[in-house]
Amino acid sequence: MSGPIVVGFDGSPESVAATGWAAREALLRGLSLELVEAWPWPKADVPGTGDAIAWSRQRLAEKEAELRSVLAAGAEVTSTHVPEDPAEALEAAGRHAAMLVLGSRGLGALRGFLVGSVSQEVLRRAACPVVLVRAEEGPTAPEGPVFGGPAADAAAEGAVLLGLDLRHDSAEVIAFAFEAARLRSVPLRVVHAWMPPTGSEYMAFAAIGGMDAELSAAEQRQFEAALSPWRERHPRAAVEAELVRGHAAAAVVDAAADGTGLVVVGRRVRHAPVGAHLGPVAHAVIHHVRCPVAIVSYG
Repeated sequence: MSGPIVVGFDGSPESVAATGWAAREALLRGLSLELVEAWPWPKADVPGTGDAIAWSRQRLAEKEAELRSVLAAGAEVTSTHVPEDPAEALEAAGRHAAMLVLGSRGLGALRGFLVGSVSQEVLRRAACPVVLVRAEEGPTAPEGPVFGGPAADAAAEGAVLLGLDLRHDSAEVIAFAFEAARLRSVPLRVVHAWMPPTGSEYMAFAAIGGMDAELSAAEQRQFEAALSPWRERHPRAAVEAELVRGHAAAAVVDAAADGTGLVVVGRRVRHAPVGAHLGPVAHAVIHHVRCPVAIVSYG
């Protein structure tokens, strides 16, 4: 993995949490850290705009200085203030980044996390892995005011959870999850969900039972075959593989409920100009998983 870790910053609590997580990740990976604040300047001269821009530049400079003092020589820190649409600016920054890190707001009225339009656009379009960090859940780096509190420390020690889709060649997703677990010295949990073919519910009970056992055994063999090369590459990794009968989105969300520090799922690259670019699993985890979520593109 090359390039800097780029984090979107706008002074909000969620961007502060994302900045702390990104700083810790930069130390873990030995990469530089780049803060990006996008400010879409109005075309017309609006009173007070100059003061607002100057204030935002000062706030960004203060955050950069704070990170420099905490990280010391551990990681190079830079910042950029750009007069562009935030989604476009972050997508452009992601073209040379190892990873993009964004903040996500807390629970909404329907008990789902609020993922803003900027984050959703970046998730759909970014070429590099994108990590969403919750304002109250972001893990921390070494001690310092920029990195958060006890809840963040607990999240940092949790296992890495990989939601694996066997229908596609998602080597990039698997590699990211194994590396994340190795860097954190935590176990890697791998969950794969499967469902019997549509229409099997109309078969006789005895036939369903026999088919389920056969399909489950076949899925298990495919699951183990997909993980086997990665286990060989990482012989010291503590890997727990779990095959679940059910819907993949629900299985990953349920698995992430306890003891998870990072969830990793894939996003298939789609080149259609319209339509959703996030699959159901990625959509579910960004709205319903409390810990940081990494979306890794493949294909």
